[in-house]
Amino acid sequence: MENDEVLFPFEFHLMGTPISLQGKPASKERWKNEVAEAARVRRDENVEWAYLEPEPLALTIYYFPIAPMGGDVDNIVKPIMDALIGIVYVDDKAVERVTVQKFEPAEEWEFSTPSEQLTIALDTTTRSHDPMPVVYVNVANDLSWRRL
Repeated sequence: MENDEVLFPFEFHLMGTPISLQGKPASKERWKNEVAEAARVRRDENVEWAYLEPEPLALTIYYFPIAPMGGDVDNIVKPIMDALIGIVYVDDKAVERVTVQKFEPAEEWEFSTPSEQLTIALDTTTRSHDPMPVVYVNVANDLSWRRL
């Protein structure tokens, strides 16, 4: 599915526990590198090249932990945003809207029309014999949310 122009919507997932903004510097750097590599791999699967423009973007992060989350969900945002600089956007200042949500295993939840990448992330979370936490990330340039 190579395309020279269309990057958005851009979505990917990775397995692992997100590191909080308050995490140790070495742990945060390792997590940012993991996020960046997952994003780079997905980008390279989807586009041959992408010219990153400073356009308004919306970021969605879904976290699927395997046990109740120990920290605040908002603390996982900044390390993920920073990891995407130069891969998905020029600067994280382009992100005008952030949606973040955790889906803990004890709670009932369902997606009515998940995208292909979200479906893969959900399958990784729910069908694995050795469950791992999963983080799903979506970056979109659709500005329809401005008309709330």
